[in-house]
Amino acid sequence: MSLLEELIQYSNDIVEGNIVACKKHKWACQRFLNDLAREGTEEFPYVFDEEKANNFLDWMRFFKHTKGPLAGTLIEPHIIQRFNFGNIYGWIKIKNGYRRFKKSYWQVGRKNAKSQSEACVGNYETFADGESASEVYCAATKTKQAKIVWNEARLQVKRCQFLKGKNKIANGQIIHIKSDSYMTYLSKEDGKTGDGFNPQCGIIDEYHAHPTSEMYDIIVSGMGSRTQPLMMIITTAGYELNHPCYSVEYKYVSNILNPDSTTENDEYYVMINELDKDEKGNLLDDIKDEKVWLKANPIVAENEVGLDYLRGELKAALDAPEKMKTFLTKNMDVWIDKRASGYMEMDRWKACGDDKFDLNILKNAECIAGLDLSAKIDLTSIDCEFKLDDGKRVVLSHSFMPKDRLAAKMDQDKVRYDLWEEQGWLTLTPGSVVDYKYIKKYIKDKERLYRWRFKEIVYDPWNATQFAQDMESDGYTMVEMRQGIRSLGEGTKDFRDEVYAGNIIHNNNPVLTWALGNAVTKEDANENIMLDKAKSTFRIDPAAAAMNAHARMIIINPNAGHSVYAKRGMRSLL
Repeated sequence: MSLLEELIQYSNDIVEGNIVACKKHKWACQRFLNDLAREGTEEFPYVFDEEKANNFLDWMRFFKHTKGPLAGTLIEPHIIQRFNFGNIYGWIKIKNGYRRFKKSYWQVGRKNAKSQSEACVGNYETFADGESASEVYCAATKTKQAKIVWNEARLQVKRCQFLKGKNKIANGQIIHIKSDSYMTYLSKEDGKTGDGFNPQCGIIDEYHAHPTSEMYDIIVSGMGSRTQPLMMIITTAGYELNHPCYSVEYKYVSNILNPDSTTENDEYYVMINELDKDEKGNLLDDIKDEKVWLKANPIVAENEVGLDYLRGELKAALDAPEKMKTFLTKNMDVWIDKRASGYMEMDRWKACGDDKFDLNILKNAECIAGLDLSAKIDLTSIDCEFKLDDGKRVVLSHSFMPKDRLAAKMDQDKVRYDLWEEQGWLTLTPGSVVDYKYIKKYIKDKERLYRWRFKEIVYDPWNATQFAQDMESDGYTMVEMRQGIRSLGEGTKDFRDEVYAGNIIHNNNPVLTWALGNAVTKEDANENIMLDKAKSTFRIDPAAAAMNAHARMIIINPNAGHSVYAKRGMRSLL
């Protein structure tokens, strides 16, 4: 049977359920079958070159397993490896013969030959791809993590008879003598900016652990002059849903596979091996059912040694619940949100989002606005909360930042404030400090366009006295909200409870979502909580504004329709 025939048979077996696989694995196989059906057409100018696919798989066979029960024996690529890398290296562009795929994402459980696969790719791009002076980078935030794949590649090369005399390993580089190509490791700890880099291939291992996309961006930004670059991500799931692997990449590549999504990217290869969840994020598979382990572990769960390993990990997780997070993310490849002191389970927040929310629904509606007027050089936010007739609440947010500080804040916070401004979630005010007149303009615009009625505007009195007085003179009721557990504790807990109950509606504002994902809490002796700005890794200003609004909202009598503080003017909540 030829490789192509084998991959077609494998894809059909996956799609038809003859081989246990998760939904997204099935989507990936159906994508392959669909691509074969339309290859070489005007709308799909790619063809599958079996020889090129076999070239890479034969390359893997030059190397030996470096660890485990097969250590010292030659690698025979597993079917999941043959499928993945057959796709990555087999599909080419008709017009020039260059590779179709410029990026790849493979999410799979621990011990499923991730490092071995990455090392084979790195060595291929260094020694065998035909590029002169190729630069291959194994990237991570920590040097120790970046060296894992590099060390695997080094061992493969040292133990490969075919490469004897063709390589040099020195000063953190694996060098192909003939072409001057090399593979090295790169980490944030090194303080590299990416200037002068010209990567042929970038390998990011365990991307879930990266708090920002900095290393990813450094590599991608340097690939522009390469004819067929490859950015490769292989990772397990994790529990930091605000990190770019989940919040950006996983969501994006899932949509590429999803046949019901409009997202298309013919140059991005995707394979996801995980347990299945329903639309609300609840597991559909029983983690004690060994048959479903294949979904996340297509290699490990296929042999008795691997099954024994997984049985041991499950037993440890059942005996010690604090280990369950690791078992779910690393072995079952399930994304969960269980950060220590993390305020919000972000999958619950996501479930409350509505991309098509129509602001006209709120015409003539009454709201409580919460302000977080942080230092004028930072992010400032206003959040408005509305109570609907059915008891649900709508939360809408907008943020402000001084234009002259944009570049510095993007570099400091590692987020795309510029993109959020383009999308309308953020207003850049002229100069180097936030001009509070733009907050007043935002309020006036909403009153004019939608006739919103701002019952009260709640604010942290720090750094806001003059603004509050100006707004009061314009006829608004300004209410101080002291930033302590006594004043914010009940509202902070209740807001989360309402989200988990599905009673909050939001319009998927990425700035607010980012802030809630950043938020951690502090707790007093009575288990009352509030958001803790000091311990939050990144900014939480929009979330803090939402807490100010909600803490005040729940004080108001929901049946009376007006504030218990009816007299206009400034009031203080201690």
